[in-house]
Amino acid sequence: MMFHLKEMLSKCGLSAFSVSVFHHAVVLLLLTDCCKGQSQVVGPSKPVIVTVGDDVILPCNLKPATDAVSMTLEWARPDLNPRFVHVWHEGKDLQDNQHPSYKGRTSLSIERLKHGDVSLNISKVNLSDNGKYRCYLPDLDKDSFVQLVVGAASSSAISFAGIDTSVSGVVLQCESKGWHPEPEVIWLDSEGNLLSAEPTETVRGPDGLYTVSSRVTVEKRHNNNFTCRVQQNNINQTRETNIIVPGDFFIAPSNSAARITVSLAACFLCVLAVVFVVWKWRQNETKNKMITQREGQQLIGYINMVDTLKEQEQQLKNQRDELTSHKNKIEKLVEEKENLFNSVEKEITEKEDKSFISAPEYLKLKDIISGYKWNLNERVKELDKLEMNTYVPSSLEAKSGQSSFDVSSCMPMALACGLAGLAVGLAVTTLTGRGKSSLFKVQKNDAERDGIRLVVTTLKHQKREPEDQKDQLKGELEQVKAE
Repeated sequence: MMFHLKEMLSKCGLSAFSVSVFHHAVVLLLLTDCCKGQSQVVGPSKPVIVTVGDDVILPCNLKPATDAVSMTLEWARPDLNPRFVHVWHEGKDLQDNQHPSYKGRTSLSIERLKHGDVSLNISKVNLSDNGKYRCYLPDLDKDSFVQLVVGAASSSAISFAGIDTSVSGVVLQCESKGWHPEPEVIWLDSEGNLLSAEPTETVRGPDGLYTVSSRVTVEKRHNNNFTCRVQQNNINQTRETNIIVPGDFFIAPSNSAARITVSLAACFLCVLAVVFVVWKWRQNETKNKMITQREGQQLIGYINMVDTLKEQEQQLKNQRDELTSHKNKIEKLVEEKENLFNSVEKEITEKEDKSFISAPEYLKLKDIISGYKWNLNERVKELDKLEMNTYVPSSLEAKSGQSSFDVSSCMPMALACGLAGLAVGLAVTTLTGRGKSSLFKVQKNDAERDGIRLVVTTLKHQKREPEDQKDQLKGELEQVKAE
């Protein structure tokens, strides 16, 4: 075709030079159109790595290089909504649908666009920028993807965490904050050998950065130089910290064994002391409980005894009332007999015959009647005496000037003394509490025993004597009635 076109131009009268220039121009245009149809969008083959806070360029180029100033270009992240990171259309930026987190931080270079370089500039990268980006040209319907890896690294610090007496070693702790992605921690000795350490503790903060911490127990060596290395291979970041442990920090095994022995002995003694204290406490509690029970039983006995005394007092009162009734009957009988005797004697004295008064029989009869009268008066006195014996006074008054008295007259005093002794025993029981004083115990028991014995003896005697005398008086009363 080009040959026929060249012949047609020659026939038209054009010179050979003009024909040649036109031929090359047509070829150039055809080549340009051909190349334009074959342009490709090319991105990086490896992820782009950047540190938090730095600026980064996401590479994207047209191959062969073509002016892209007039083209439409879209940078987007499929995982965002809206997905557009930066849009270029008709020679200017479009910010209507741009994601808010990228506003003011993305840009394109017009000079690079003229040479087919559509790379995106992102400033002040943060962790949220980490992801997969798409470079797309709608005019060519071609795209390319760029993986952006945002990393963060920080220095580490080593500190002493304690002493391990079991192996006579020193515990070291290494900590580093502000990493992304999650790093690993390894320990090395002075010769670069890997040390066996505890599992690494990892904590992710609210800002998405990781804090790592690791512990290792090291023993004394000829060179106590140890290294903590924190590394993240994905972002090619490594931080190392060295420490030299003084030899004085390491404890000799013999001292460690001695300290363990002493500690065990101290613990054993403490356990024995606790056991002894608990045993002593329980023994005292048991003893106090027995004492309390015994005193409670004694108190119940005292209460029952007091009830018995009250009943006996009521019986004595009833007997006193009965004796008073008998005394009144005898007094009435004496008065009747005396009135009868006086009336008879009056009748005899009023008679004219006075010889009967001087008769021996009359005089004998008069003596007999006087004797019965005297006996009745004596029985009345005995009844008064019995009535006094059955009376229990409310308080004991001192009797001065009295050197001797019989048993019956001291009964009220004995009963009062017995009750006083019982009261003393109860008072000592109250004062001594749970029997903490042996002297008070003896005094308490003696007072209680003497008081109880005296009260019981007095009540028995008082109860028996009125009954005997009452029977005697009943007999005499029957005899008087018969006479």
